[in-house]
Amino acid sequence: MFLPPPTRARECADRAFDAALDDTELGAARTALAQGRWQVARSLLARTGDDWDRRGHRVTVLALEPYSAAWAHEWLAAEPGSADAAVLLALAQVRRALRRKGTPDCAREACRAAVALAPVDPTPWLGLLMLERPLGTRDAVVRAFEQVRARCADHHHAHHLMVARLAEEGADGPDPAHEVYDFADRAARRAPADSPLAVLPVVARAERYRALATSGCEPPDPAASDHWCTRGARRVMSAAFDWWLEWEQDGHPRRLVDLNYLAHAKYCEGRDAEAAALFQRIGDHVTARPWSYPDRAAHAAFRAARDRALGVR
Repeated sequence: MFLPPPTRARECADRAFDAALDDTELGAARTALAQGRWQVARSLLARTGDDWDRRGHRVTVLALEPYSAAWAHEWLAAEPGSADAAVLLALAQVRRALRRKGTPDCAREACRAAVALAPVDPTPWLGLLMLERPLGTRDAVVRAFEQVRARCADHHHAHHLMVARLAEEGADGPDPAHEVYDFADRAARRAPADSPLAVLPVVARAERYRALATSGCEPPDPAASDHWCTRGARRVMSAAFDWWLEWEQDGHPRRLVDLNYLAHAKYCEGRDAEAAALFQRIGDHVTARPWSYPDRAAHAAFRAARDRALGVR
């Protein structure tokens, strides 16, 4: 496994990234929740409805707040049957467990309680997948992923988590036929034509690079690796860029995650003109992953890549 406990410096760096991305409503609800005004989050999640990718994104970000578990408990006390409160509490307990502030068993119990109140919602299972990905067995990870897929076949965040876990297996040398590539390719082919899962094979390349670089099988500077320049890698990145040009899912809540992965890949491939177009769309919405891979200062790596692509001196 390639998930050492985060250092204090790394935790501080992670907080510098805005997990809400460009969702201004989510940002406002997060601020209100930090102040104990959980009613704003209640209204936001009620409006989100069964847009599962957006719901998963919003609950995940709200759960990042240090006191979200406490406010979710208060919300549940006021509304004991609230599925939204139970789901927020479940993901907040998952975050606590991953930060070693709570126990995995407590998080699992909260996820099961949320499933009971919201049986068709994939979000409690997403929380369980987030927990099991670094802590659980492969079977536990696969079970959680399949439960998400049974409720939302093309769930964006769940596929990213599964790719990240698969990429870490067998990191003892490059393998063009590694299972993570097959998994990502199959998911992209199976998804509807306008699905952002078209970019998942690029995500798989970046996650596999992280695993290989962490084990010393790839150089620590991704742009110095030929990982992005094989025939298979170029095919994958060309197809993903072409998909973005045709579909560009402006309304998807996690599209900026995909754009960061795609810009990173195009930069590492040496395709500066294509990377520049992506950097223009990204603006200031940089994500830690994959710019931090394998152990880099993500903001600095992003700025350097953007400046080169845009010809800034």
